[in-house]
Amino acid sequence: MTFSSSTANTGDKVALRAFAPTLILLVLAVLINYVDRGNLALAAPLLKIEWGMTASQLGILLSAFFWTYTALQFAMGLFVDRFGANRLMALGFLAWSLATVLTGAAMGFATLLTLRLLLGVGESVMFPASSKIMAQHLPEHARGFANGLMNAAMRWGSAIGTFGGGLLMAAYGWRPAFVAIGVVSLLWLPAWSRWKAPEAHITAHLDAAAPAFSAILRKRDFWGAASGHFCANYLVYFLMSWLPYYLVHERHLSMSAMSVAAGALWVVDSLSSIGTGTITDLCIRRGASPTLARKSAMALGFSLAAASLVGCALAGQQGYLPCLIACAVGSGAANAGTFAFAQTLAGPRAAGKWVGLQNGIANMAGVTGPALTGFLVDWTGHFASAFAVAAVITLGGAFAWCFGVSRLQQVDFS
Repeated sequence: MTFSSSTANTGDKVALRAFAPTLILLVLAVLINYVDRGNLALAAPLLKIEWGMTASQLGILLSAFFWTYTALQFAMGLFVDRFGANRLMALGFLAWSLATVLTGAAMGFATLLTLRLLLGVGESVMFPASSKIMAQHLPEHARGFANGLMNAAMRWGSAIGTFGGGLLMAAYGWRPAFVAIGVVSLLWLPAWSRWKAPEAHITAHLDAAAPAFSAILRKRDFWGAASGHFCANYLVYFLMSWLPYYLVHERHLSMSAMSVAAGALWVVDSLSSIGTGTITDLCIRRGASPTLARKSAMALGFSLAAASLVGCALAGQQGYLPCLIACAVGSGAANAGTFAFAQTLAGPRAAGKWVGLQNGIANMAGVTGPALTGFLVDWTGHFASAFAVAAVITLGGAFAWCFGVSRLQQVDFS
């Protein structure tokens, strides 16, 4: 039996419409995820005053989340492939929301450190589970937009957290802000129970045939993707962790002005991500190879972001903001395809394990980057050296995606 292209296109549209509620909930989950992981950076200037913390201590707190988040990526990839993504998504969401609520009651450095570790445990399920779900339900020519939207949600989370959370903290203090954000987040769970996509009927068969971790680790494409993802994460976590502090302490903005400026930058980043994902999907539908379409976007995005970071390091008081805007455009383009690459290279049967491994390695950037930036700022007294280091690592991302990954097609594990 054969099918016409119009029949196939109709089937794709029906499947995409059926998946839309799940995609919306995944986007909301990522948004909340990034609000919750980024809100401590907003509180950093207040903690410095209230608890007398140094930049080095703040760097440790900001990186602590990534200790558990990164370590558990490897296990979560295995659990998602073996037990299914839907239930693990709900359990992880509950854990990280409760950690956010309890942060509002923290009484010292040790308690806050413990809660940041718990936050990392809960959030570690997000990307292995969401990538597994999208690899099962979305065709290649729809993954650019979906992953661009997911990446935009990361920026929306940072923007909403920075703008709304910053204003809440400025008006009521950091403790009530954490409690309010965590309680409101819990409303996502009933919606997920109602509108999540069913586990694919082929999941059990595919998981039984899923490749071992060692088979994935032997692939050059995996290491190219993991290296590129590390560089992308270093840029994002550098900005997410230290942009509020940089704008307040080095550029002398008020808390309210910082919230508006940083929030606007994340909006620019998100629009760039959605636009890039949509354009790459359109190119693929019109006959371009996924390799050419998605690698070109990576090369342009990383290169623009790296050049802009150098500009920030050299800019005076009037020139830093245009550089940050250009960096946001480049960051959005560079990050739009991060998980789309992984979903295609791994295929549905290995997506959980691959993304868990890739995201675990990539999030070493979160373990090292925020702390390294804190030490550099304490050592030099300003952010120029931190911007320079971030620029070099970001440029490395362009090389990793373009030359470390060969063709963008499902890897043969046989």
